[in-house]
Amino acid sequence: MAIADLYIRVSTDEQADKGYSQRDQEERLRSHCFRTGLTIGKVIFEDHSAKSFERPEWKKYMLEFSRRKAEKEGRLLLFTKWDRFSRNTSDAYQMIGHLKKKNITPQAIEQSLDLSIPENKVLLAIYLSTPEVENDRRALNVTNGMRRAIKEGRMMGIAPYGYINKCTEDGRKYVAIKEPEASNIIWAFKQVAKGHLPTAIVRVEMNKRDGRNISLNAFMEALKNVAYCGKLLLRANGKEEEKIVEGKHEPLISEELFMKVQNVLRRKGTKDLRLPGGKAINDERYPLRGILLCPKCGNNLTASGSKGRKKHYYYYHCSSACGFRHNSDLVNELFESELSKYEFQPGIRKILNTIILHNFKSVSLTIKDERSTITNRINALNERISKARDMFLSDKIDEDDFRDIKNRYKSELDELKEKLGLIKKSPESEIETKLSLALDAVTNVADRYRNANLIDKRAIVGSIFPEKLTFDGTSFRTAKMNSFAKSIFLIKKELGGKKRGDQNLKNLNPRLVTSTGFKPVTF
Repeated sequence: MAIADLYIRVSTDEQADKGYSQRDQEERLRSHCFRTGLTIGKVIFEDHSAKSFERPEWKKYMLEFSRRKAEKEGRLLLFTKWDRFSRNTSDAYQMIGHLKKKNITPQAIEQSLDLSIPENKVLLAIYLSTPEVENDRRALNVTNGMRRAIKEGRMMGIAPYGYINKCTEDGRKYVAIKEPEASNIIWAFKQVAKGHLPTAIVRVEMNKRDGRNISLNAFMEALKNVAYCGKLLLRANGKEEEKIVEGKHEPLISEELFMKVQNVLRRKGTKDLRLPGGKAINDERYPLRGILLCPKCGNNLTASGSKGRKKHYYYYHCSSACGFRHNSDLVNELFESELSKYEFQPGIRKILNTIILHNFKSVSLTIKDERSTITNRINALNERISKARDMFLSDKIDEDDFRDIKNRYKSELDELKEKLGLIKKSPESEIETKLSLALDAVTNVADRYRNANLIDKRAIVGSIFPEKLTFDGTSFRTAKMNSFAKSIFLIKKELGGKKRGDQNLKNLNPRLVTSTGFKPVTF
């Protein structure tokens, strides 16, 4: 009697949609073997998709027969229908050929075919291609349905961090805000937008707040997800271009904050995601590690401790053979003294407040002109894109040319819209309040630095000194300084009588600070 192996396959989706079950298939296959006098060999139960033959139980079955020689008497592989065997036409033909080499004949008991007859191969092609067509049609319907839902503003799939999938009593699905995750991701966006801290540090601090361990890749994807500002991304499909649509869910951040973060990420690049200074950045003794440069060789100064006879000693030192090193406590104290150069007494604060307000009024017209210039440029770019679209619709240019034109102006449009938003969000009426907050932040910057935690200390340093500092053992030098901090230093020297020029408040010379330093965006 011939031996027949029974292959019983069902996927979870098919079981739910069509009522297929492994028990029903097994009963029909055993009944067929009993009627035809076949001896049942192996019974393989599979719960996996038939899109490919990368199935756990099938691979075990094939592995066993790959170690044997071809069956002398021949062997049957029975299943109920050909869609139980495969839903991929090309893979199915390859597997049938592979089974024939092992003298194993696949056969569907409800779609029986004698493959030795050439004409039956036409029916085999129909039986094999029909399930694949069904799969492709189902996938296309799902894709179209999801795209239609996104166009209507509905978020599809698993909600991102800070949101949660919910369902109403009548079965309507929606996305809601989830705390404390929502507050954490808002905090992360604000920290990244400042541009002072590496993105990796922000991620670590957010994980500490939440108690989770979100990976760096997942965190970067979250920062680029437009869903957080109340919008959804509709990806390109065929001739339909990629575009942003308004979502129905509640936004966590403003569009302005989202665009700030995107500009920070583009400006930093992936190389700035790593922590400057390595692992010791978490040591409170070395807030300047990775920020200082060696005056002898120009390399980064690292930091470490050494054990003496009675206590431990801690140093900033060069990692090369030049031998430069200094006590970390002494260097930290010198840096705090350095910061005191950029703070001033309350009396000077009043004078500086008057100077800045006077200069701001003198440049207000420039701000209005800039707003008008940006608006005109945005309108011009939109008009060019509109003309290109009309030319594309009239077949004067092809699709590739139209996309090139649109992509060429897209980045410039985004930057201009962000600038325009910043100017509109900072009206002249708010300058006094913003100026007061800004001056409060720098009045006692040395004390603020001294009492801050490690991350805040590095943020303060980064806001004043965009580039690394060279420490020569007694003082600090840098090629670049924040324009606002530099202006404070010059004004302090001017008011202290160390700089030439008229200091009469009736003649408040705008030469002390450039107009660009007092745009509303500065505060």
